[in-house]
Amino acid sequence: MKPPQFSMLIPLVLAALFSFSLAALPHENFLHCLSLRSNDSSISRVIFTRTNSSYESVLEGRLWNLRFNTTDTPKPLVIVTPTQISHIQATIYCSRKHGLQTRTRSGGHDYEGLSFVSRVTFVVIDLVNFRSVDVDVENKVAWVQSGATLGELYYRIAEKSRTLSFPAAFVHTIGVGGHISGGGVGLLIRKYGTAGDNVVDAQFIDVKGRILDRKTMGEDLFWAIRGGGGGSFGIVLAWKLSLVPVPANVTVFSVTRTLEQNATQLLHRWQYIAPNLPDDVYPAVIVRSINSTQDGRKTVLAAFNSLFLGTIDELLPLMKQRFPELGLTRQNCTEMSFVEALILNNGIQNQPLEILLNTTARVPIASPAYKVKADFVKDPIPETGLNGLFSRLTDDAAAMTILVFVPYGGIMDRIPENATPFPHRAGNLYHIFYDVGWQEEDNIHSQRYLDWARRTYDYMTPFVSKSPRAAYINFRDLDIGSNNIGHTSYAQASIWGRKYFKNNFKKLARVKTMIDPENFFKHEQSIPPLY
Repeated sequence: MKPPQFSMLIPLVLAALFSFSLAALPHENFLHCLSLRSNDSSISRVIFTRTNSSYESVLEGRLWNLRFNTTDTPKPLVIVTPTQISHIQATIYCSRKHGLQTRTRSGGHDYEGLSFVSRVTFVVIDLVNFRSVDVDVENKVAWVQSGATLGELYYRIAEKSRTLSFPAAFVHTIGVGGHISGGGVGLLIRKYGTAGDNVVDAQFIDVKGRILDRKTMGEDLFWAIRGGGGGSFGIVLAWKLSLVPVPANVTVFSVTRTLEQNATQLLHRWQYIAPNLPDDVYPAVIVRSINSTQDGRKTVLAAFNSLFLGTIDELLPLMKQRFPELGLTRQNCTEMSFVEALILNNGIQNQPLEILLNTTARVPIASPAYKVKADFVKDPIPETGLNGLFSRLTDDAAAMTILVFVPYGGIMDRIPENATPFPHRAGNLYHIFYDVGWQEEDNIHSQRYLDWARRTYDYMTPFVSKSPRAAYINFRDLDIGSNNIGHTSYAQASIWGRKYFKNNFKKLARVKTMIDPENFFKHEQSIPPLY
């Protein structure tokens, strides 16, 4: 007769073994499914499991926010780096069959890591091998695959033309797919709108594995993928872009002022001037803390960094008339090509254009680990409000924080809110991007930085947009709301959805219901079906 305590252990051991077998089955069955479904032996070379020696390097190869590079960060069960469309189709099919979520990664700048982090068992489809760029200068269009970086896109355009470009972000390591999927704000926003505004076709794979273009997907889905956020509808393989004209030479200038040099008063005045400048001017401001050269105490520096689609001789009289308080001089200005201006905005100097092809080097202006938040401003913030914001930058937790003030107006005032899912058009003076950074080794203390970001965000409540307090999907922020691990209702998702998309959110949910009714493509802030 067995001792009572031993007999009690038997069901526990069996339960544990059964639980382990269930956990292992999806992994093995999924891989077996891939080998059968792809009809291509090469797929084995693009599958990386946790036991594969290259798994970590593949995962971290495009992991730009080192906040998610910790031992506690949930990691994918499998990473697939497809080289053929059939690999993607097989991964979607097998993930559905075996109940695994998929996340699609193009560049790895996802600010909340939703393209490569999940609390559930998941597979990453990394589009790193889908990165071709085909530029047609004569017709002023380009086909670019979603895994290409913006730097690769800009380089291939500049290779063929000095007077064409594309309106997107200036950080060259950002993935094309994620950027355009969220709308895409960049240096040419006041002249040509967002990146999504300048897409004319796309190649898309839906949940059934069908390959669709604009004609076969229909205008509603084509509308949704150009700003509705990645990971909700399917996988965009490639985008057909309308290239825009830029001068052979543009003018960049930078004027810096500390608080002691009336930076607050200048920025207060900037709010009235910047949105009303001609469309050819992109007058951004970057604010951060520095050590004072006088006594070593911290102060705040505002850098008025601007791009003008014209010459110095055209710019100087314009700024003297519109913004004389800035005191812009010829010595502050430099003429260069547009692509050189993009490189300069990355914080890179005296480097050849080939630096844009370097997809592994970190951008000097970016922190190793970071949390971001964003706000839209509709009415000028009073000087007292700006002073309160700037005083927070002298906190030790804000040592690596930058605030970016991005001007609106221009063509954005003339594009309807519902032209694409990106609704932040007329009525916005500018948006503020709060980039709160720290060193990777300080991840253990990350909560102090996150707390600073949230306190500062709370402080800004009276000064920014309301009902809803608007946010930008490419600056993802799970603080504003998230979906459940299981079912999430449209009403619950609307809490965060209306902040990103305002009245466009309901149409996005309708498109989701049409293209992916069972909600296969999902994550913590994906568009839910309309039920």
